[in-house]
Order: sequence, then C-alpha cells, then structure tokens
Amino acid sequence: MPGPPVSIGASVIVTPGAAGAPDSGFIIAILPPFITANGMPLATSGSICQMVNSITGVPYPLVIGPLGSSGVRVAGRSLVRMGDLIPSPPGVLLIVGPPA
Repeated sequence: MPGPPVSIGASVIVTPGAAGAPDSGFIIAILPPFITANGMPLATSGSICQMVNSITGVPYPLVIGPLGSSGVRVAGRSLVRMGDLIPSPPGVLLIVGPPA
C-alpha cells in the first residue's frame, strides 16, 4: 500500500535499468500545475527523475509514467507516493522516499 506523497529529492529505483541492472536516482523536477505540502511541490506523473546507469555511471533523465497512485489525481495527473510501482520505460519505477 503506497505511503505519503513525495517531492523533489525523493529517491527512486528503476528495474530493469537502461543497461539491465537496476538504476537509482532522485526526483529533480515537478511540472506545474502542482499542489504543495509544507511549501514543497508534490510529485505527479510527468515529473522528471535524474537517474544514474548502475553499470556505466552515465546520468540520464526519466519521466515518471502516467500510472501513479490510483484514486489520487492533481489536475489530471496521478500523485506519486512512497512505495508506488510505476511503469516508466525502460522498466518499473519504485518510489523509495523520503516523503514531502
């Protein structure tokens, strides 16, 4: 069951990564429109993550796919929460946290 919503800086892992092994990263940008918690914008589908290829060390951007938490939407976009498993090519994105 997904937990609290996340914001910029939340850790993420995509499995499989760009080269097969899981890649890790963090959320770097949240696109408007957005809602805030404690002054921080909450991540929604379409937010951008900075990933690092676990084999080569090369950074790459990853857009969070459209299927975030079910039932919670912000301007038509799914809210992203800790524990979500979101299909985001090249694999499935796990939202690790911390919360907003």
